[in-house]
Amino acid sequence: MSRSPSGVHADVLVIGGGVIGLAVAWRAAQRGSRNVVVVDPSPGGGAAGVAAGMLAPVTELQYGEEPLLRLGMASNERYPAFAAELAEASGGEDTGYRRCGTIAVALDSDDREELRDLHAFHQRLGLDSSWLTGREARRLEPMLAPGVRGGLHVADDHQVDPRRLLRALLRACERAAVGIHRAEAVELLVEGGRAVGARLSTHGTVTADRVVLAAGPHSHRLPGLPEGVLPAIRPVKGQVLRLRVPEAYRPFLSRNVRAVVRGQHLYLVPREDGELVIGATTEEQGYDTTVTAGGVYELLRDAHELVPGITELPLVESSAGLRPGSPDNAPLLGPTALPGLVAATGHYRNGVLLTPVTADLVAEYLTTGEVPDLARPFTPTRFSPDHSTAKAPA
Repeated sequence: MSRSPSGVHADVLVIGGGVIGLAVAWRAAQRGSRNVVVVDPSPGGGAAGVAAGMLAPVTELQYGEEPLLRLGMASNERYPAFAAELAEASGGEDTGYRRCGTIAVALDSDDREELRDLHAFHQRLGLDSSWLTGREARRLEPMLAPGVRGGLHVADDHQVDPRRLLRALLRACERAAVGIHRAEAVELLVEGGRAVGARLSTHGTVTADRVVLAAGPHSHRLPGLPEGVLPAIRPVKGQVLRLRVPEAYRPFLSRNVRAVVRGQHLYLVPREDGELVIGATTEEQGYDTTVTAGGVYELLRDAHELVPGITELPLVESSAGLRPGSPDNAPLLGPTALPGLVAATGHYRNGVLLTPVTADLVAEYLTTGEVPDLARPFTPTRFSPDHSTAKAPA
């Protein structure tokens, strides 16, 4: 449903129709919010439309990110039920959820030692990952280069197809009577020290009891947002390639494959329909989404070093998106210092992974007014000098 609103009032207004905004809107409608409105000029777009869709909280883990690990694992555990529920709610749309596992491999001795350290870290945290010799890694994935020196196998790091996920969320929102307005929010409306809605590019307005800001790397740039309510959400460019595996070459890869090549993180995500996604560059280039020859070359060069047979596959698409990175690379979830304004942004490289848990936590807060325990480390007020999550603004 798409309208050009003029004086519309909503229980919940969601600014941003990417994977996070749509999931929050759908859950909010399910949890009893009677009039939910999403505002976005291109709903179903954003970084998720470019993302590969790895659900990999363990293999994505970096030192010092243990709270984020717990959030990611909680979301990963919810994915099977989330995908099944969404398929039903959308009228049968397939999200491409696939339980395939992930291996992370090393191409030289330095990378192997880094993976060994990561494996030891996993063990200290009680995570389920197993060490592989180079031969064992190649037995699991025969297309790996002969020079692979070792790796990690994480059986519970899976995948979803973000483009299918977006289509399913759009359809589920429509079926739940969520209003989808194809317009840009050009100003946050604030009255009496409270967020009360947004003015739109179509010259209409939507007022709301609660406003959820889910505009990715554009969240903190919304005109009308008081200074200091949100930290800067920086855009981090990622270029991604999509290849097609001909029938004669299948199965090319059976599971997600990750590696560090020349200090750069690389992943290959094989779909059951023959698509193979290769990503992603990490570039601090502002809001530029240009696909560059250098980015394509680096991805193909490093992927060829990892899986030499990659050069025989047709290249069908190159694209670039912007990850929304917060100052500590963790998401902003829950109430802000501005009453009436709730954040669901800053997910950086974990937006698709964290979609189910973000939707659940934000919808719970919208319904109860209480910040769920799992969300408390990620409230936006953690960046305020007088940080406190004990009492959330109404």
